[in-house]
Amino acid sequence: MRVVILAGGRGTRISEETDVKPKPMVDIGGRPILWHIMRHYAAQGFDDFIIAGGYKADVIKRFFLDEVRMAGDLTVDTRRGRVTRSGPAFDNWRVRIVNTGLDTNTGGRILRLKPHLDGAPFLVTYGDGVCDVPMQAVIDQHRAQGHLATITAVHPPARFGGLRFDGDEVAGFVEKPQIGEGWINGGFAVFEPGVFDYLALDGDEGSLEVALYERLAREGKLGAYRHEGFWQCVDTLRELRLLQSLWDGGRAPWKTWTDEPVRSVAAA
Repeated sequence: MRVVILAGGRGTRISEETDVKPKPMVDIGGRPILWHIMRHYAAQGFDDFIIAGGYKADVIKRFFLDEVRMAGDLTVDTRRGRVTRSGPAFDNWRVRIVNTGLDTNTGGRILRLKPHLDGAPFLVTYGDGVCDVPMQAVIDQHRAQGHLATITAVHPPARFGGLRFDGDEVAGFVEKPQIGEGWINGGFAVFEPGVFDYLALDGDEGSLEVALYERLAREGKLGAYRHEGFWQCVDTLRELRLLQSLWDGGRAPWKTWTDEPVRSVAAA
């Protein structure tokens, strides 16, 4: 399955970092949040990515261009003006960065990606949250229960709204998790191509939460995989510092990959 990552928003709640870059490009351990998310997917065999860009998408493009240019070892021959690359590199991904508009809402961004998804099921997540969710388990539940979309439900910090369940279906939404079951939508979702019929109703203005999830919940077509493990989004500097401290201490639960190179760069 292809992986869609929403990376076009402005990230105004952490403007100290996002005045010069989109929030998915904020660093943890010297690497963007986006890279951490992609590493988690790729470690589970999902390495075909579509990034829904918008605000400062050029920063994302430059990052991946530099990743390609700087991969492996470099030998610079200043006399001949020649650069050769060789040796190990760490990522073996296909990455498409698609302009989905500067102010397009989340549902509209997904809708604009329809031509790139070939009518097949696909994975979706936000570009500002890391977790250790087992994606194959989410996909297996999604297929077994036949929902049109399946989201990953996670335990929230208290400031988030919550989900109300009917079995493994989402029956509705509540304002505070204290009056629900203590679960929120954490992203890391599986979509069937039929979701585009719902997203088309609102076009660029539609949000995933309203244009898709609430409508599917009312129709009994939205499932949720309940993840009891780690999940954390980055909306504040405090949350960013928390993730940085976990990474620096070698205690990052979302680091589900090894640091061994997965390919070599041939001399060029």
